Amino acid sequence: MKFTCLSKGRGFHFPPCHMLNFCGIRILLDCPLDFSSLMAFSPIPTSLDDLSFEESNNTEKRRKIENLLDVKSLIFAEPWYKTVNKLHLWNASLIDVILISSPMGIMGLPFLTRTKGFSAKIYVTEASSRLSQLMMEDLVSMHAEFRQFYGPEESNFPSWLRQEELEILPSLLKEILLGKDGVELGGWMPLYSAADVKDCMLKINTLNYAQEACYNGTLVIKAFSSGLEIGSCNWILNGPKGDIAYLSSSCFFSAHAMTFDYHSLQKSCALIYSDFSFLSDAQDIEDGDNYSDPTSDLDRSNLNSDENLEEKEKLVFICSCAVESVKDGGSVLIPINRLGTILQLLGEMTTLLEASAMQVPVYIISSVAEELLALLNIIPEWLCKQRQERLFAGEPLFAHVKLLKEKKIHVVPDIHSHQLLKDWQEPCIIFCPHWSLRLGPVVHLLRRWCGDPKSLLILEDLVNPELALLPFKPVAMKVLQCLFPSGIGLQKVQPLLKTLQPKTVLCPEDLRLQMSFSSEKSSSVLYYTEAETLKVPCQNNSSDLKIAADLASQFYWKTFKNEGINITRLKGKLLMENGRHHLHLDNDKRTSLRNSSSLVRCGIPDSDKLLTALSKRGINASMEHGMDDAESQNVCIVHTEDPYKALIEIGNTSTSITTADANIASIIYKAIDDILGGV
Repeated sequence: MKFTCLSKGRGFHFPPCHMLNFCGIRILLDCPLDFSSLMAFSPIPTSLDDLSFEESNNTEKRRKIENLLDVKSLIFAEPWYKTVNKLHLWNASLIDVILISSPMGIMGLPFLTRTKGFSAKIYVTEASSRLSQLMMEDLVSMHAEFRQFYGPEESNFPSWLRQEELEILPSLLKEILLGKDGVELGGWMPLYSAADVKDCMLKINTLNYAQEACYNGTLVIKAFSSGLEIGSCNWILNGPKGDIAYLSSSCFFSAHAMTFDYHSLQKSCALIYSDFSFLSDAQDIEDGDNYSDPTSDLDRSNLNSDENLEEKEKLVFICSCAVESVKDGGSVLIPINRLGTILQLLGEMTTLLEASAMQVPVYIISSVAEELLALLNIIPEWLCKQRQERLFAGEPLFAHVKLLKEKKIHVVPDIHSHQLLKDWQEPCIIFCPHWSLRLGPVVHLLRRWCGDPKSLLILEDLVNPELALLPFKPVAMKVLQCLFPSGIGLQKVQPLLKTLQPKTVLCPEDLRLQMSFSSEKSSSVLYYTEAETLKVPCQNNSSDLKIAADLASQFYWKTFKNEGINITRLKGKLLMENGRHHLHLDNDKRTSLRNSSSLVRCGIPDSDKLLTALSKRGINASMEHGMDDAESQNVCIVHTEDPYKALIEIGNTSTSITTADANIASIIYKAIDDILGGV
């Protein structure tokens, strides 16, 4: 197979993207968007006066402040979105299969599905499909505010993409737009439409966990839970050349999603390790207290709930900070887009508020929030065991169900909703998109409270929080930045690989810099980097053939002792179905060929027996050994004398007769036929 890493991503919201060629089938693994690049743009300006800088200052004036990064350095235009840069170098019409591992891994897919000639089969779990559709619809809804403000674009090539405009940007913004190597400009695209999203969803094939899907009769595809988010998965690909396991970002402990099913990934021919969360892992691999022994049993180590307890304590701390801010008279803004984290914070937040006997309104503002919360009540099969047990006990799956009935949380579609204006009360706690702080309700609310030192902003772990908050400076409100789990911790990598026991592991080059795999003697380890194609040798040198028992019982087997093989002769069709070879014979062919008058000869003629057989027919011959220059193999050459002049060349795989007389060739052929076994 051939494997190419197109992007190693950047955490939960921008998962990795790869291209895989397996059994002649070109497979794209995930198709995300880099939402962190939105920070190069300004949010919707508060008034037209904010655009005066762009309109009134000429290029020379801007050159003087090119090294100063302030709010006026941002791009005041309708944002474009950054796709996986190297993906646009591939012809979308040549992609056969697309596998989506998480809801975030599908956010760039409408850009591909609207491409001319696109015909790939798209596979995604049913839960991820429904969640990602709501996420894309919400994105289109939030982006509509930009189009309403700026109006239609005058051309397909905006001014901020021009070379002269790019050259005068501050270095940080230039790196976002062009990348570190200055070659990522081709990945920018204007956002797709609601119609594009709808068309994309119509082309998707949904799967349940462990459900088989077969592509082209050759490739069998199965998804297994990764534990990271509801519907997130890892993949197993079975083909005639072996099987491949694709390990995306996974989580051993989840309070909402189904448990990480790593047992189903065991003993594969090849394992693609694509969890890059170790790059942001805060734990030091050299710290003896935190590092797990690579020889330890993974199942036993997972019984320790220290990590689960740590995440629980983190949520309690966040909620306690929020409650303290509310007590001081400030509001709390939570622009977090992780569904599982939002659900846990909702439950914990309301519990602390009840314990404090405080009547504080909690708002959820999103165009798809109501539909999303309703969806969570009808997908129990995608949830963790603890949630499913609550269902069987007659309890709500999540705390928000009870809170909605008690009207302790209010769900509204947008910030200008009549219901929100009617029920508005401060201080309050608000959950809303978008974590980039560039679009959605968060922009308006942050402008309202950024000068209030009593209010609190809770952010996810951002690459550059200073840049994220740049449009809202000076910021007087408190900011709490939180790191949530996004995958397998560095200390769990070796125990996991020891448990999975693949024959070959494909690991990121970055992981080699973090730890050594010398102890993994059972697996060969190959390392990959971005934009380089890695060729992986096939580990399975043979294929299985499925034959019905009644058909196999009719075969007449011929044993060749010298070669150590059994051979039978048959005539039929060899088909590929569900990744397996199948043998089909016609009814009139399902008879023994024991009495067949025409035998097929096989094997290598014995040179001494051949000389004897030729002598019986009155042909004198001599023998010599040599080397075949064309195939670099040892051969035995037999020369026959007049009047039967001919040359017989016996190789490892074939025997050839060279003569100018067809009758002589026939006599020699019969001599060889006598000493060879037939089937």
